[in-house]
Formats: sequence, structure tokens, C-alpha cells
Amino acid sequence: MLIDNPWLVAIALNTVLVAIAFILPKKLLTPAGYGNAWVLGVILWGALGWRAYVVTLFYFFVGSAVTKVGMAQKEAYGIAEARGGVRGPGNVWGSALTGAVCAVGVVAVRLFYPSGLSLWQPLLALGFVASLSTKLSDTSATEIGKAYGQRTFLITTLQPVPRGTEGAVSLEGTAAGIVASLALAALAWAIGLISPLGVGICAIAAFGATTVESLIGATVEEKFGWLTHDLVNIINTTVGAILAIGLGWLLV
Repeated sequence: MLIDNPWLVAIALNTVLVAIAFILPKKLLTPAGYGNAWVLGVILWGALGWRAYVVTLFYFFVGSAVTKVGMAQKEAYGIAEARGGVRGPGNVWGSALTGAVCAVGVVAVRLFYPSGLSLWQPLLALGFVASLSTKLSDTSATEIGKAYGQRTFLITTLQPVPRGTEGAVSLEGTAAGIVASLALAALAWAIGLISPLGVGICAIAAFGATTVESLIGATVEEKFGWLTHDLVNIINTTVGAILAIGLGWLLV
């Protein structure tokens, strides 16, 4: 039966949802972005089930919402997201490639190391949640900092810099990032994807990873043409996932 096969459910569900989203007048993704989101959705539902899907949707909608906060002001300063915040394929995979790798890792463990499921499935699920907590923290900190940051400082020197400067941090943005990471991790715990301890681990990992991302932005991102914003996002989420898995390994 269709309902007994998570991959068939994933294909059917994502096809319907992407088709509906594609015809709605309000666009959150580009056409290519919807196609890539379909692939991502199939991977996540098929590998980790509906819980991972719910967490990803939470990230997507909250991340899209904070991007639009203070949009007129950010556009006036020239620091708004491109395309009015509408995401493309690079945004999809920059945000979720690490999470998708964690999900595929669960499938690999099931196939090749089933006796290790009791250890690796929760750790990889923790890494998945931490990667999205990290990205939502980064997005929220950046967008709220751009809109409401009263004083922004370069993380390497703590010297005042204009809003939107790569590597800049603000009190308002940092607070928003912490709240966002906790909210996503708390949702993941509430629906049974991670443990209560995992909520704190994800928040710590997200804070550490977003700090690394700010350091990259302040020091090397603009010096190398190949170091795109999407690649920095992949590095950011990967650091968050690795930190969470490492902490989970030590504390479990």
C-alpha cells in the first residue's frame, strides 16, 4: 500500500504541495527553487518521516517571515535579500544540504549498519535539527539585526559598522537568533524528533556555528570569489551539525 511506503508517500505529498505552492499568487520560491524543494522534501520525509518535514516547514516559513521584517527599510539601505526574499535553488541547498546529508546518513545506517541504529539514528536526527536551528538562528539574527539593530559591531574588532556589514553582530540580532534556534529545537523535541537535552545542545551548537559564520564573513568571505554566500551557509550548518553530534556523543 502507498501509505506503508514512506518514499511513495513523500513523492505524492511533495508533488501535491509543490503544485499548490506553484500556482498560488504569493511566491516564496523561484520555479527552480520549488523543484529543488521537491527533491529535498522527498529525501527528508522518506528518510526521517513527517517529523523532519514539520521541522523543515517551520524553518522555511519562519525564515521567510523574518526576511520580510522591515523590508522597506532594508531595501532603502540596500541591504535586503535579493528578489524580495524569494528563495532559489542555492538558498534551498545552502540552508538544507547538511540536513539532507544527515537524513541520507540515517538511510545508510539502516541499510549497512542496522545494529547501530539505536546510536546513530538519534545522533543524525540531532545533527539534522541542529543544522536547521543554526540556519534559522543565522537568518533571524541577520534579518532582525538589519531591521532593528541599534548598534552593530564587527565581530573581530568590536568596532561599530553599518547594518548589513558582513561579520557584523548586534544585541537585537543575537537575541533573535538564540530565540529562533530554541524555538525550532523545542518544536523538534515536542514532536519526538530529539530529546529534551537535544534542545539545549542545538541551541549551543547554533550559537557556536553562527559565531563561526560571522568570523568568516568578517575575515575571508569577500576576499575569495568562490566563497559564495550559499557555500558559507553550508559551512555554517555543517559546523552546527558536527557540534551537536559531538556534544550528543559525549553526553548520551
